Amino acid sequence: MTTEKNQQPVKPANQRGAARLAAVQALYQMDIGGTGVLEIVAEYEAHRLGQELDGDTYLKADPSWFRSIVSGVVRDQRQLDPLIGAALQDDWALSRLDSTVRAILRAGTFELRERKDVPVAVIVTEYVEIAKAFFEDEEPKLVNAVLDRIARQVRTDTRK
Repeated sequence: MTTEKNQQPVKPANQRGAARLAAVQALYQMDIGGTGVLEIVAEYEAHRLGQELDGDTYLKADPSWFRSIVSGVVRDQRQLDPLIGAALQDDWALSRLDSTVRAILRAGTFELRERKDVPVAVIVTEYVEIAKAFFEDEEPKLVNAVLDRIARQVRTDTRK
C-alpha cells in the first residue's frame, strides 16, 4: 500500500487472473510445440507461477485454478471446439484463428461451461483483458463477442 495522497493503493495480484493468463500461455505452448499436459503443468508450476524466469517475474497464480483450466481444456477440447466454431462468424473456421486467440477462447469456454460459481461477466472480462495483453486491434472484440455468444448458450445467469 502507498502513503502518498495522490496515488491509488496497490492491489495484490489477482491469483485467478494470473492463473488464467498462465493457462492461456501453457495452452498456446502446447498447441505450437506439441507439449503434453502433464509436462506443461509441471514446468509452469516448477518454473513460472510466481517465479522468476529469464529476468521476468511471473505473477503468483492459483495453481489449482491453473491446473483445472489446462487439464479441463485438454480433456474437453472435442466439446469446446464445436461450441467456439458455432459462435464464430459463418466464414471463419477455428483453425484460421491465431493460436493465442484459440487458447483464450478454449480456456474461456471451458470456464463458462464448468465454473458455474464464477459470474459470466467476470470470465468474459478476464479473457478480454488477456486478449488485450497480446493484441491491440480486433482480437479482444472477437474474444468478447464469441464468449458472450457461448455464455448465452451454456449459462442461464448471462446478464450484461
